[in-house]
Amino acid sequence: MTQITRRDALLAGAGLLAAPAIIQSANAQSNFNWRRFAGERIEVSLTANPRSQILIQNQREFEELTGIRVGSEAIPEQQHRQKFVIEFASGRPSFDVIGISLHVNKRQVGRARWTTDLKPMLADPTMTSPDFDFQDFGAGAVAYSTQADGRMDTLPEFTDYFILYYNKEIFQRANVQVPRTYDELYETARRLTDARNGQFGFVGRGLRNANVVLYSCFLLGTQQRDYVDANMRLLTDTPDAIASGEMYKKLLRDTAPPGVAGFNWNECQTTFAQGRAAMWLDGVGFATPLEDQARSRVAGKVGYAVVPRGQVRHHCCLFGTGLGISAASNERKRGAAWYYLQWAVNKQNQLRFLTSGAGAPARESPYRNEEAIRSSRFGRDYFETLIASGRIAHPGLPEIVPVTEFRDTLGAGLTNLIGGADVATELRRATEAFRPVLEQSERAT
Repeated sequence: MTQITRRDALLAGAGLLAAPAIIQSANAQSNFNWRRFAGERIEVSLTANPRSQILIQNQREFEELTGIRVGSEAIPEQQHRQKFVIEFASGRPSFDVIGISLHVNKRQVGRARWTTDLKPMLADPTMTSPDFDFQDFGAGAVAYSTQADGRMDTLPEFTDYFILYYNKEIFQRANVQVPRTYDELYETARRLTDARNGQFGFVGRGLRNANVVLYSCFLLGTQQRDYVDANMRLLTDTPDAIASGEMYKKLLRDTAPPGVAGFNWNECQTTFAQGRAAMWLDGVGFATPLEDQARSRVAGKVGYAVVPRGQVRHHCCLFGTGLGISAASNERKRGAAWYYLQWAVNKQNQLRFLTSGAGAPARESPYRNEEAIRSSRFGRDYFETLIASGRIAHPGLPEIVPVTEFRDTLGAGLTNLIGGADVATELRRATEAFRPVLEQSERAT
């Protein structure tokens, strides 16, 4: 089969960006009717997270607007991925709308054509609301939702950037500045670690699989930057990969709490919220509980900053989700599902994501809403960090089908590093173990 390069994928995404002008012109004489599918019922399957909670809490708005009834479920991440893959493979999925983690399942869903190409509906003035404003979506988010063959089989929902959370009180007490490089991050974390008094300079993911995205932060700062090259050759035992592993190892061994090898994002969040860690690198979507006075000891004391710069590059990890429509649904349900997608990522819901701290919207307009920003529980540094992160974002995981196996294999080696294992040895072992899995996967495409 012909190999589609990353450049081809980017060009396909760029080509899609020409569509909004056509859509806008067509909608000038639109016969769009929100009640077109009144009486229909659709099923929506989402990953359990703050954004899904917002959609479910407000879906009555959509039902009253359209007359379409919605059955929604929000399932924990790992179970949700397993569920929709099994159901899609059966040919009879129970849902019409599906939330997809693009950093995990984009290539898998695209290769199997499980979800509908949205471009025809987007270009149809009788199916797309005149005020949908597709041009409001960021180019990066659109490219992320576009497959290498040019099909846009999900609609961008949100983009998740890794940022640096820091405890302002600890920093002020120690009279230290926010680190600008990863070397400074390590030195600052060492300085702020006081294990005897239960204070640690840094907390981050150590649990197998979950830890790979933290390691990605360091790899993105190198010349190499990516896990695979244009020919899908694995690059996990190179000098840059090893140097990134050394940073991961010393940061978590020297400056993180005991037991960090078992920490996922929730244990990290709890540790930081208790005031036991001075810094935490993770996704923007985990900010809300930190500012909850009833749940967090650091509410009002959290600083937000762009991730530090590596020795060669300055990138933050980009992850994201999209909403797709099952290709197995009948035509009328697909139409009703498209109406749901338009509502789910409208400007109001995207603004709700931003001001509640549920994540960085895929649309650009929320960042320009000064009134909402002023009334938010977050300081201006939070919003400035999101804007700046958008300019340096780069995918934090390779776009391959066996992403979970990749994270499991590399993640096992990273967890071993926390226990003191040799970096080069562990990365070579992980590379040798995963290479045939990746090669077999690519042969299957």
